[in-house]
Amino acid sequence: MEQLRKIGQIKPKKSIDIKKSRIGLGFEKLDRDIFDPEKSYPFVADSGIKWARLQSGWQRTEREKGVYDFSWLDKIVDKMISIGVEPWLCLCYGNDLYTPAAKTVFGAVGCPPINTAEEREAWTSYVKATVTHFKGRIHYYEVWNEPDGQWCWKHGPSADELADFTVATAKACKTADPECEVIGFVTCRAQSEFHKILCEKGVCDHIDAISYHAYGGSDGSFEETYKFYDNIRKNCKPELKIIQGESGTQSRSDGCGALAGGAWTELKQAKFLLRHLITDLTLGAEFTSYFSCMDMAEALNGTSGDLSSISDFGYFGVVGAEFDGNARATGEYFAKPSYYALQNLASVLCEDYEKTDIAVESIKEHSQRMLGENFDFGAATRYFFRRPDGSTALFYWNPKNILTETYDGETSFKIKSEDVKRDVELIDMLDGSIYELDENHFMMEDGYYRFKNVPITDSPILIIFGGFNIDEEAE
Repeated sequence: MEQLRKIGQIKPKKSIDIKKSRIGLGFEKLDRDIFDPEKSYPFVADSGIKWARLQSGWQRTEREKGVYDFSWLDKIVDKMISIGVEPWLCLCYGNDLYTPAAKTVFGAVGCPPINTAEEREAWTSYVKATVTHFKGRIHYYEVWNEPDGQWCWKHGPSADELADFTVATAKACKTADPECEVIGFVTCRAQSEFHKILCEKGVCDHIDAISYHAYGGSDGSFEETYKFYDNIRKNCKPELKIIQGESGTQSRSDGCGALAGGAWTELKQAKFLLRHLITDLTLGAEFTSYFSCMDMAEALNGTSGDLSSISDFGYFGVVGAEFDGNARATGEYFAKPSYYALQNLASVLCEDYEKTDIAVESIKEHSQRMLGENFDFGAATRYFFRRPDGSTALFYWNPKNILTETYDGETSFKIKSEDVKRDVELIDMLDGSIYELDENHFMMEDGYYRFKNVPITDSPILIIFGGFNIDEEAE
């Protein structure tokens, strides 16, 4: 960006100041008391997100048969609402009061209560109690978490079992609150046969939305995964909503969990976040939830009472932490580059807007900076969004593999002037810097706006036409 003059900065919006958004954060694992939520609230409040995925924690809530203590979850739910964030609740996991296998499993993760009549009845009672308790505060309830994975359905994933379990849970939710919406599937693999069974057994008749988890390393994988679930929706129940419920990446190469071992850095995580969320919003997700708010122990395969078994840290958080010998975060939490990228995106893509298609023509230009021909804009990933006032946003980037390649170049293109407003600025979405496009980079030409040798990188850049919902702080 050094060839452009910086003129300002995106002024981040607080969540409480945003009325509507489809961007959320994962706030999972507090059912197992993995991290201290109090330290994270200031970051959440200033992030601009509007959705927070929580896990209900049956094991933490019912420690005496038939007695429910929601006080720990009340604090989290009420705090989220007070800072302008809507919580939605994943109903999970098991309970060792009813399921013997859960006695040795940390947090009863992956121990579905399906084997005996007592388990099933206890679960139904718990679900009804939960939905009744949070009526008016929580609208969306999700049935379990990643039941197609061995870690979350420990005796072996079964579509038949999941179908029966989902239907029973959905009925319990609707009995307690007929106005609530139930989210099903919650799967992490696009397996045709598995999902075919769910549909054949009538799961879609009892739910209002499908959620899926899209861990992947490329823009193409995000799109392919969404289309898999969208086809299910079209063929099974067209009015179903689709929610991207959990996806993110590490910020270090030594993390545990999904995508572990990759050459991740904090900067690559920030680029990934922007590319993933923009793609989700383009595809049409009702909302999308980035995993996660905090660095924390993964603890999916932990054993009760064995500290070493849960000392497997994932560095998925947009807020970072270091850990002590008790697998707890120490000191102060800190914002990563991904946090600021999220903050910038949440401040731009909020309130009313819709995806739009605008014709763009790539131009070949000599670029001194590249010592040759510039990047073909036709090969760039690009998405347009438009607000009711006609202001327009163009996000674009070079879709190279973030893990293996870094790209910083220039590109040229033109857009019919009648399609967009005249007032133009360029923004680096990583840090929110706003740049002026002077006469060397932007000009009017025969009914077109011509962009000459403007920056293109492997991370989303934004060009706005007419302000597009952005509050600016002057340089």
